[in-house]
Amino acid sequence: MKKRILSLFLCGAMSLSLLVGCGSAGGGTAASDGKIKIGVSIWSSTDVLGSQCKTIIDEAAAALGDVEVQYVDQGHVSEKVTASVEQLCAAGCQGVIICNSSDTEMTSAIKTCNDNKVYLSQFFRIISEDDNPDIYQAAVDSPYYIGAVHENEPENGEKLMNILLEKGDRDIGLIGWEQGDATWLGRWEGYQKAVDDWNKEHPDDKATLSEPQYAGTSSEGGSRAAEALMSADPNLDALIPAGGGGDPLQGAIAAVERAGKTDSIDIVSTDFLPDLGERLENGSMAGESGGHYCDPLFSFMMVYNAIKGNYTDIEGNFVDMNFPYLYVSSAEDYKDYEKYFVDQLPYTDDELVEMSKLSIDDLATKASELSIEDAAARAGQ
Repeated sequence: MKKRILSLFLCGAMSLSLLVGCGSAGGGTAASDGKIKIGVSIWSSTDVLGSQCKTIIDEAAAALGDVEVQYVDQGHVSEKVTASVEQLCAAGCQGVIICNSSDTEMTSAIKTCNDNKVYLSQFFRIISEDDNPDIYQAAVDSPYYIGAVHENEPENGEKLMNILLEKGDRDIGLIGWEQGDATWLGRWEGYQKAVDDWNKEHPDDKATLSEPQYAGTSSEGGSRAAEALMSADPNLDALIPAGGGGDPLQGAIAAVERAGKTDSIDIVSTDFLPDLGERLENGSMAGESGGHYCDPLFSFMMVYNAIKGNYTDIEGNFVDMNFPYLYVSSAEDYKDYEKYFVDQLPYTDDELVEMSKLSIDDLATKASELSIEDAAARAGQ
C-alpha cells in the first residue's frame, strides 16, 4: 500500500497548478462560501520540507472544515516576500503565516497586516529582540502580529556537529543557503560552538570547520558548494549542508556520490529527506535533524484561533513558541520516525480539531511535546 503521507505530498504538488486567488476582496473579508481564509507565504510549497509543510496545513484545513488556504511561493527573494503578504491581504485572506522572512522584511509584513486588519504569525523564524529591537517592538505593539513558532537553532547546530565529531570527523566543510538569514546564523553558531568546545577538551585531536560556501535553496547550488569544498580541501571528511529546504542537501549528496567519496565524507543536515532511512543505511547520510514540518501547523492554529475570536489581547502579548527538532543518526533511529511521521501524519484529524480548541498556552505545550515517543504513544491509544 502506498504511504499515505507521500501520496498526499504528490497530490499537493500536482494541485499547485490549480491554486487560484481568493478573489479581490479587501483584507479580513470572509470567503464567498463563509469559510475562513488563511494565506501561506512560503519559500517553496514543492521542495522536500515545503511540501511536507503544505501537507500538514492542508490536512488541518480539511479536518477543521471551515478553512480555505492560499499559498504564495516567494523563493526567499526579499521583494517577493514582502509582495506575497500584500498579495494575500489583497486576496481577502484574514490571516497569514510566513516563512522565510528576515527581520527587515517583517517590518513591511507587519505594517501590511496592521493596515488590512489581517492576523500574522511566523514559522521557522522569530524576530531577533537583540539584533533588531525596533522591529521586535513593532511586532509586540501590533494588534495583529501574534508571534512565532521556531526551533532552537544553536542547539540544533551543536547536536549535529557532535554527531560528526563522535563519528571521528575532524575536517568539516560548511554549506549555508542565504547570507544573513537568522536561522542559518543560529545553526552556524551551534556548529562553531561544538567545534570550539571539542578543541578545548581535545587539544591533541582538534577539528576544523571551513568558512561557508553558499548554495541558495537549489540542488544545483548545493552541488556546486560541495564540489568547491572538496576541491579546496582533499582531506575533507565531513559536510554540513545547513538547510534551505532539503534541495541543497540533495545536490551536495549527489556531488559527493559523483566524486566517489560517499564512504569517506560523512554528511549531516537539517530537513529530513523522503529516503533518509535508505541513506542512513547506505552511508550517504550520517545523521539529520528534522521532523519539524508540524511547526507551521501551530502557526496556522494561532492565526485560526485569532480569526475565530478565540485569541484576544494580542497587542503587547508576543507569543514565542518553541518547537523541538527530532534527531536520527542511524537507520534504526529512523524506523519509528518513518512509522509515525512518514507512513502517517503524527496527528489524526480528530486530534487536529481538538488542537484548534486549545488555549494559546496549551497549544505551546502541545508543540513542545511532539516527539517520536509522543506520536507512538498517541497512535497506540
